[in-house]
Amino acid sequence: MRNILVTNDDGIESQGLLRLVRAATAFGRVWVVAPDSQRSAASHSITLHQMIDVWPREYPVPGVSAYAISGTPADCVRMGGLRLMPVRPDAVLSGINAGYNAATDIQYSATCGAAFEAAFQGYQAIALSEGTGGCNEVTDAYLNGILEELIDKDPGEDRIWNVNFPDCTLDECAGILRGRTVSRSSFYRDQYNLVECLRDGGARYLAEGIAHGRGEESTDLYAILHRFVSVGTVKNVG
Repeated sequence: MRNILVTNDDGIESQGLLRLVRAATAFGRVWVVAPDSQRSAASHSITLHQMIDVWPREYPVPGVSAYAISGTPADCVRMGGLRLMPVRPDAVLSGINAGYNAATDIQYSATCGAAFEAAFQGYQAIALSEGTGGCNEVTDAYLNGILEELIDKDPGEDRIWNVNFPDCTLDECAGILRGRTVSRSSFYRDQYNLVECLRDGGARYLAEGIAHGRGEESTDLYAILHRFVSVGTVKNVG
């Protein structure tokens, strides 16, 4: 039986995490090690020179052992595989992230960062993401089949599997595009909006990402924008 570690960057209370854990139980014994709160855009960062707190948690899926930790998603993989699990993970699943992790945004992604750490530790790694529109029909229809296809399939040296599910109804989905490369474009154009002026000449800003882009035809971004499930590999260059 496979030993599967599931993590994410949206926090242990995330519904995307819960859906992934439920699906993962069909493929082996599952441990959840996830951040205690939101850790998006933490990339592949780990915690050094500070304590990491760990709390056992009751999880609403029978047979699953779960822990919330104060660190990053990459910390979750390290703590899970090196300390909390009694056995070495056969696979690490990261997600299901609320928001695509494709194109140049991958460099910031803590969902992919956790998967990169898993690959660095020698574990099979799959990152999974979906749109933020709230329609999960495509994800829920394709998730089990994608896991069955990839959970034992070698992505290549220093690589992870990266899967993005389009934000549309199942009827609107155009199918699966495999072998996707990483687009050199970006899904979001970022800007910083002034929130308030602070004393002593200071100012407070909030980042806003505005969706845009087209994506080259062979890429992950093209697949998502054309309502395909995107499946491809990403090389860990960290």
